[in-house]
Amino acid sequence: MFQVFRNAWMDTQLRKKILYTLFIIILFRLGSNIFVPFLDNNAISTMMEGASLLNYLDVMTGGSLGKGTLLAMSITPYINASIIIQLLCVAIPPLEKLQKEGEEGRKKLNTITKIASLVIAVLQALAFYLTLRNGVNDNSTGTHTAILKYGDIRDTSSDMFSVVLSAIVIVACFVAGASLIIWLGDRINEKGIGNGISMILFAGIISGLPNAVEYFVTLCKDNLANIGFVLLAIVIFIAMVWFVIMMTNAERRIPIQYAKRVVGRKMYGGQSTHIPIKVAMSGVMPIIFAMSLMSLPQTICYFFGIDGRGDSFWDGFVRLFSQSSPLYAVIYFLLIIAFNYFYVSIQYNPVEIANNLKKNNGAIPGYRPGKPTADFIYNSLNKITLIGAIFLGIVAIFPIILALCVPSLSGISIGGTTILIVVGVALETVRTLESQIMMRHHPGFLD
Repeated sequence: MFQVFRNAWMDTQLRKKILYTLFIIILFRLGSNIFVPFLDNNAISTMMEGASLLNYLDVMTGGSLGKGTLLAMSITPYINASIIIQLLCVAIPPLEKLQKEGEEGRKKLNTITKIASLVIAVLQALAFYLTLRNGVNDNSTGTHTAILKYGDIRDTSSDMFSVVLSAIVIVACFVAGASLIIWLGDRINEKGIGNGISMILFAGIISGLPNAVEYFVTLCKDNLANIGFVLLAIVIFIAMVWFVIMMTNAERRIPIQYAKRVVGRKMYGGQSTHIPIKVAMSGVMPIIFAMSLMSLPQTICYFFGIDGRGDSFWDGFVRLFSQSSPLYAVIYFLLIIAFNYFYVSIQYNPVEIANNLKKNNGAIPGYRPGKPTADFIYNSLNKITLIGAIFLGIVAIFPIILALCVPSLSGISIGGTTILIVVGVALETVRTLESQIMMRHHPGFLD
């Protein structure tokens, strides 16, 4: 990997693209430290404590949500919009037609996705504002901490103008930040390296690395007995990275043989190739689907000021769906498997593949064209999908199980998802650089 970056840096055009990408990432990090007016940032940090959903969103936004900054929602509206549009492409024929129209169709779908992300950004900003208005309740002391400097629902002295102004400014800042993220991602797509949205997500997660190091150092300072646990966590982290890289690159290759045919005086065909089926072809999408569904009960309860800190039935319900709950891990694992099968089914069509092979005089050795070929591809796909689903489930829930077994390591309960995202983006960026290098330094005809 380092050799690839070294070779890319030696190329003038690739060096400009790398520097431009780093420049956009720096702008992203600067925006993550511009605070939104009318918010008490210390109170937001207090609200994050014990709220697993908000902690997950805070990691995905690079810590912006926990500080109440301009980019607090980061790319989450765009990710949600992308998921919704991908699902609608299966259910709505016009969208499915656009998906198959090549580059022009993808541009139109991208525009639709951006419009949908803007709508979702407005809804999420409103939801976050309502959550902030509820403030933080401490049931042990009976105190309430206001997060909004104006317009707290328990503060009757706030005048209506201040309440409306604070609401408009806060929602507008959050929506503007989400729109800025999409614009920065498009700039990387046009003039940088890799996928823009993925690179911003990568940068946001990596920015939390110093905090993780500080967390481990604090554990060791508080109790020297935690050194063993920290070393174990580091070894497990390295092993997980290796495991993710191995499974991400793993694939099943179905052999294909094309029959020979004579056209005029020339003979065509007769070559052998293969159909690659990746073990983790759906990437991190099933995890995002499952986590979004599991976070829905907490999200609804937060709107009504229920944060899981009290003794009521609904507080217990919120704790049941927190990432510190064993039931959460079990349901989460099963949902990942189910969503992995669903996502693969909308990406891969064995019947269409079999028909294309038949039209091009291709066949799988030992299987007749048509239905037998489609059945073989379908059975192979099911086996590979199961392996990939179990892999995703293990990566996602292992840090949760580790945190349940070792409570001092509870801060890494969402580490599996972030490792999968970071490693996936890094591998994709390296492949992009390799293709760019090969395109610029291919051997000539006379070499």
